[in-house]
Amino acid sequence: MMEFPSDLLYTSDHEWVRIEGNLATVGVTAFATRELGDIVYIDITTLGETLDKHATFGTIEAVKTVSDLFMPVGGKILEVNGRIIDQPELVNKDSYNNGWLVRIEIESDLEGLLNVADYRKLIGQ
Repeated sequence: MMEFPSDLLYTSDHEWVRIEGNLATVGVTAFATRELGDIVYIDITTLGETLDKHATFGTIEAVKTVSDLFMPVGGKILEVNGRIIDQPELVNKDSYNNGWLVRIEIESDLEGLLNVADYRKLIGQ
């Protein structure tokens, strides 16, 4: 069974969110990395931008496909994980820790985010 930490929130677009006060760390779930396959490139050029919830903040490229990355909450992108730019395979290997994508200063509510039980239902687990 795939790992889905219970202290995180999830989106229907398969991102995870770790909330710490008014900051959110965002990544993609183990389900997403399994569906994508080997990740070869991540493009995030929105550092410093304030984006609405559901806006595209970058793309993730796997061997077979390119997918958009969507903001789980509205806010300002404060940091991009430089390690995943140089080592995109970290997202496959350790998506919940070293493979995080961005840190956001939250400027919207958390409405629509899923707890682990609801996310498991969404993906049929």
